[in-house]
Amino acid sequence: MAAQMQDVLLKANHVKKYFKGKTRAAGVVKAVDDVSLEIMHGETFGVVGESGCGKSTLGKTLIRLLEPTSGEIYLDGREISGLKGAERKEMHREAQIIFQDPSACLNPRRTVKQILMEPFEIHKMKENTDVEARIKELMHLVGLDEYHLSRYPHELSGGQKQRIGIARALALNPKLVICDEAVSALDVSVQAQVLNLLQELKEKLGLTYFFISHNLNVVYQVSDRVAVMYLGKIVEIAGYAQLYEKRYHPYTEALLSAIPQVNPSERSERIHLEGEVPSPSDPPQGCRFNTRCPKACERCRQEEPELREIEEGHFVACHLYD
Repeated sequence: MAAQMQDVLLKANHVKKYFKGKTRAAGVVKAVDDVSLEIMHGETFGVVGESGCGKSTLGKTLIRLLEPTSGEIYLDGREISGLKGAERKEMHREAQIIFQDPSACLNPRRTVKQILMEPFEIHKMKENTDVEARIKELMHLVGLDEYHLSRYPHELSGGQKQRIGIARALALNPKLVICDEAVSALDVSVQAQVLNLLQELKEKLGLTYFFISHNLNVVYQVSDRVAVMYLGKIVEIAGYAQLYEKRYHPYTEALLSAIPQVNPSERSERIHLEGEVPSPSDPPQGCRFNTRCPKACERCRQEEPELREIEEGHFVACHLYD
């Protein structure tokens, strides 16, 4: 994908993440299968797709929370896929994650202050950092009062818990933040507040987001560019405006047809996909989408399409546009 290297924050080349099945008969689960992408400094790169398509696995693999089966990952020009020990730990200061369920990722036996102290303890920064001042600064950044520092997670609302999760992710001034379904567990009204907060923090701190969601409306609200995933593969990448104006892959077309439109003139007929999503341990030959695609031809069933640029900044993996 064409881009100036100095503008690229994260680059993935042919990244794969396979899991062994629980039984021999289950085979190997190809959760992420040969994904290449580039994320630019300061952008929000959205990733969307059905549940089980590999979005979260990809995000965790890109920052080495999961070990890649193969492939290369570069963070700010540095190859990180082979880092070990202290170097890997140091890399995690630059790449953090906000998890989906704030209740599950906050230690219920620790106060908010103790939770926010953890990153500085893990990275042995307490002696060289005014941690007390930094924690108060983090609380201010995420819109919470200092009295919340003495609270335990069960004493907070869902939105407040997620704000603590955001503050913890930002504690060490990372360059890249993986937002793994960061608002999907929240009420709709709270979702909007947290999305606005994430946008404000991005602009104020110069952050770069890898934003994972199954909610198309949320992805379109926050993303500069969007990647569409299906069964471990990226099938289309484009800018938000490009994808809204013209989507090339039949799967993207079906996904976007499901977005409710307020304006009657903009409404389009809903595309209902036939059949079930194939198992990632036994993906179909050729194009992964061929078993459900209304436009599939014989070539689609035999030959896997490559992700290639069909117009400036717009990439698609589909034989229809060869």
